[in-house]
Amino acid sequence: MLDRIALILAIIGGINWGSIGLFQFDIVAWICGGQSALVSRIIYTLVGLAALWCISLLFRSETNVVDETDR
Repeated sequence: MLDRIALILAIIGGINWGSIGLFQFDIVAWICGGQSALVSRIIYTLVGLAALWCISLLFRSETNVVDETDR
């Protein structure tokens, strides 16, 4: 579950960086009231931590397969 949350946050960060690179438009800052707003800084921090967590996905040797009976 933590892997999926981290991946979603990293994707959100990637989309935000893409919009900055292509359009010079920061979606998070626009939604939250500027880059220095507390909510924006919290989101940026969570996205950064999620990206760091996703690095661990590259080094895992085992794959987690969810059995349909586990749900």
